[in-house]
Amino acid sequence: MTTPWSPGSWKQCEARQQPDYPDPALLNATLRELAGYPPLVFPDEADALKADLADAAAGRAFLLQGGDCAESFAEFSPDTIRGTFQLIMQMAMVLAFASKLRVIKVGRMAGQFAKPRSTEIERSGDDALPAYRGDIINDISYDADARIADPKRMLRAYAQSAATLNLLRGCASGAQGRVHQAASSTGIIDASPSASRFRALAARVDEALDFLAACGLDPASAPQLQTTQFYTSHEALLLPYEEALARPARAGGYYGSSAHFLWVGDRTRFSGSAHVEFLRGLANPIGIKCGPTLAPDTLLPLLDTLNPHREAGRITLISRMGHDRVETLLPPLIRAVETAGHPVLWSCDPMHGNTIKTNGYKTRPFDRILDEVRRFFAVHAAEGTIGGGIHIEMTGQNVTECTGGAWGASEQNLGDRYHTHCDPRLNAGQAIELAFLLSEILNGAVRDRTVDAAA
Repeated sequence: MTTPWSPGSWKQCEARQQPDYPDPALLNATLRELAGYPPLVFPDEADALKADLADAAAGRAFLLQGGDCAESFAEFSPDTIRGTFQLIMQMAMVLAFASKLRVIKVGRMAGQFAKPRSTEIERSGDDALPAYRGDIINDISYDADARIADPKRMLRAYAQSAATLNLLRGCASGAQGRVHQAASSTGIIDASPSASRFRALAARVDEALDFLAACGLDPASAPQLQTTQFYTSHEALLLPYEEALARPARAGGYYGSSAHFLWVGDRTRFSGSAHVEFLRGLANPIGIKCGPTLAPDTLLPLLDTLNPHREAGRITLISRMGHDRVETLLPPLIRAVETAGHPVLWSCDPMHGNTIKTNGYKTRPFDRILDEVRRFFAVHAAEGTIGGGIHIEMTGQNVTECTGGAWGASEQNLGDRYHTHCDPRLNAGQAIELAFLLSEILNGAVRDRTVDAAA
């Protein structure tokens, strides 16, 4: 029998990756204040995303999920937000034009402030300090006072998330949400070797829009071409913050109001997890990161817990195996899920399984990222299932954090523009290069499914 759920029932379970706040009274006062704030997102928006994800799982749409590894207070600016939004729009245009699939756009934005850590302690020589856990918890500066967990940071994270959402909604409903704008604005990729290929594609999009106008279908009057739906997501890691933003819905049940889509990470999806307990009671669409240690006999009970009624669009399984292990480790998971009859959307995270360290920097070789993407979709083709999404860490800024690609860093110049607060991100040129690879894969997959259906 399932035990009763409440927003605070996670406290009866094992909660890993949580900070130790030295002032419980200040923590409780902060959470009471946060609980009185307005929701950041709304139930009908989360439900709309769930329906979209159900379409992606059925092969009628494709999930594009991307953004910062960890948002920071220091890099918060309108230009940064608009740049990432624009890059996602441009990637979506590449994917949609090739595959003829509707692209669901989900940002790792407006809430991705907390990060899991592999160790509780960070060392520098003989010194040791508590690990940096994201700006919502402590500061990245290597200083004893800066590393103290401060609950007031949750209020600043909420305010930054609200401001980010405000700008994202403005972009989605304004000029930057228009198909024509995505096709014509190439500023952030102009220096990339992919720019000429993108401009050629943009010209074809413009021709298609002109043809519609010539047929009497004015693109300016079509809301689908003038605005876009843009969703937000993050790992639901800091449980006190997530609980404070859980809101009851008028129709019953609870929604997490911190983002439309929340996921449980590879380090927190274990049996008896407080994170799983919290997420099981929310009506939002939920993601599960599936790393190399996840076995079928662990995954299936997770699915039973998080989606007991087997609701379509509820669960997205985000594979993050590593380029050299995906062909071995992913098929048993796919077969187990198919046999159990759980409706899921499979998405590929080619970033987290391919992180290495070189010259003192964490980086990700771009060729390994592309290789994992190819192998992920090849596995699904071999299994007769649908790979329906991509989950990447990227930015519209011209950073040098991932090596390789036509516009990537070398091991020698990683430090030139290495700005991430946690893990390395694709820059705009690399992200567009990945989008073109994906467009070729999706075009072939959709064509094959069409042929099979006709047969």
